[in-house]
Amino acid sequence: MFRKTVGLCIVLVLLLGALSPALAQEGKVVIRYANFTAGQDRAAELDQIIAAFEAEYPNIKIEPYNMPFGDYFTMLQADFAGGDPPDVFELNYENFVAFAANGVLLDLSAYVSEDAPYYPQALHAFQYEGKQYALPETFSTVVLFYNKDLFDQAGIDYPTAEWTWVDALETAKAIRALGPDIWGIYSPIQFWEFYKRAAQNNCQFFNEDKTETLINAPECVEALQTMVGLLEEDVMPDPAEQAGVSDSELFQAGRLGMQVTGIWMMPAYQEVPFNWDIQLEPGMATKAYHFFSNGIAVDINTEHPLEAAAWAQYMTSSKTAVDVRLAADWELPTLNDMSLFESYLAMTPPDNREVVFQSLEAPVPPPTIARQSEMQDIFDELFNAVIAGELDPETALNLAKERVDSLLTS
Repeated sequence: MFRKTVGLCIVLVLLLGALSPALAQEGKVVIRYANFTAGQDRAAELDQIIAAFEAEYPNIKIEPYNMPFGDYFTMLQADFAGGDPPDVFELNYENFVAFAANGVLLDLSAYVSEDAPYYPQALHAFQYEGKQYALPETFSTVVLFYNKDLFDQAGIDYPTAEWTWVDALETAKAIRALGPDIWGIYSPIQFWEFYKRAAQNNCQFFNEDKTETLINAPECVEALQTMVGLLEEDVMPDPAEQAGVSDSELFQAGRLGMQVTGIWMMPAYQEVPFNWDIQLEPGMATKAYHFFSNGIAVDINTEHPLEAAAWAQYMTSSKTAVDVRLAADWELPTLNDMSLFESYLAMTPPDNREVVFQSLEAPVPPPTIARQSEMQDIFDELFNAVIAGELDPETALNLAKERVDSLLTS
């Protein structure tokens, strides 16, 4: 349960003038702020941002609740059901639609000025039925990490931005040939990777009015088949061959040539005893890259909407929040000004950090529906059957279409 307390914030380029008079007239209030991105690792950085905010707005106190991601949405939903939600809270893009559709979010449209510095696509992503129900906070993407030393041992060229999955597979075979404990590549076979690979092959996930899925079309089946092909070619370990060792642990141990994973893994790889870098992920018929985004929303029934909105704006667009995040390598602010990211780009490894922003040229956000978690569970259940050899890709996607269509109409 989130307990009652205090809060308020600052606005960088947003409605500062409109908010300030009201704030000045308010007494000291507490804003309860629930989040899943700070956790234990970034609690100190969040406290630093809160301290700066409270120094600027001494009539407001922020009471943070740093929750583990695995429990966060269950607890958040329980607090809404119990009538005691936090005033301000983080939402990832995938869960945003469900909360917006349930009418529990405050419309923040009036608090966003036309010259707000947000990345336009991210700002639009947190709109529902034409209203701004959350402000974009951070983004992350997925790239191709690669072990340069293994590439050198195999005598092959490093990945390029023009690579397709055919190039990746042939390279993975050469790295796999280095030894029985060396694997060529790891690219997860699950919902999150599938919708992106499908987009790379011009597979349309839904029809235009989102009343039907189209994910058993030939382009979609081919996309899933290329993912499974990495197992069939023995360049990627199956669950039994991994023996409980994660793909990240394989990479850190120098036993994995390439890994498709998020930029959030960069801090974990800073001390590995080999050379590594990143590149844009391979494509198929076209290029498409993940775009994961977190936003900050406000409870529609908060007793302090101005203060709550101000804190949401401060966390998403203030210079203090930007500087603290970049210094800690703690997810990237969703702001459309590259000058803000100079310190981030200067950090090594990896040398090719510009790739993070190049991937924004062809973003593909997760497909979302009101019954999001049920849809994801359907795909992952069927994909696990494909990995186990119990279903072929076409049969799995035929079943997925049937089951997800029922979620759209029931």
